[in-house]
Amino acid sequence: MVSKAKIKFVKSLQVKKYRKQEQSFVVEGAKSVEELLHSNYTIDWLAASEMFLKKNENVIQKRKVEYVVADEKELAQLGHFQTNDAALAVAKMKPNVAPNLKDEFCLVLDGLGDPGNVGTILRTADWYGIKNIIASEDTADFYNPKTISATMGSFCRVSFFYTDLPDFLQRNTQPVFGTFMDGDNVHRIDFGKSGLIVIGNESNGISNRVSRFVSQRITIPKTGGAESLNAAIATGIVLDNVFRSKK
Repeated sequence: MVSKAKIKFVKSLQVKKYRKQEQSFVVEGAKSVEELLHSNYTIDWLAASEMFLKKNENVIQKRKVEYVVADEKELAQLGHFQTNDAALAVAKMKPNVAPNLKDEFCLVLDGLGDPGNVGTILRTADWYGIKNIIASEDTADFYNPKTISATMGSFCRVSFFYTDLPDFLQRNTQPVFGTFMDGDNVHRIDFGKSGLIVIGNESNGISNRVSRFVSQRITIPKTGGAESLNAAIATGIVLDNVFRSKK
């Protein structure tokens, strides 16, 4: 049974202020918690079903993770998602450290406000082997429960760095590709061997502060009647073209 103190603590971590204060976050669901157990994140403690604990007994013992047996009702009440019937863990955040970018592609998120979109983008980045994401300070919180859930465990393999984007881009020496409505056809772009790919806000696109650093404007050509594309879908299309051009 999960203690009242732990329940109160987990509930507090649903709020960004307390996540930042405690430097801790919550991971829910069998898939995501299993990925966490095999990652280099520090795990504070784990609440899980007997079945989950038995399945992951070896790694739990190896990592010496504190755990408590919890039933489906407890897990649903404890976390953010009522469909979780397997496991919930509390882990420590990683320091917000700038990545050492070399010959690689990196995503840059400019003011994305939807945590589900951010999580899906991170999962898509993981699919294409992107290791680092740079984000503006007003982009949705990487450690938001909705973000973590949408990554389906990919948060364990993709690093996130929040910064002032104009300041970061001013010091950048790589090509910067940015998504616009009036850019060059993404299907015909030679992306080269490395670069930064900027994805803008869901409603307003890339901000003026950031757009001046874009060296090549790109667009996904429209053949239908939709006004715009979801940011996560657009990211997937762009990344597919990036790595297709490399081949």
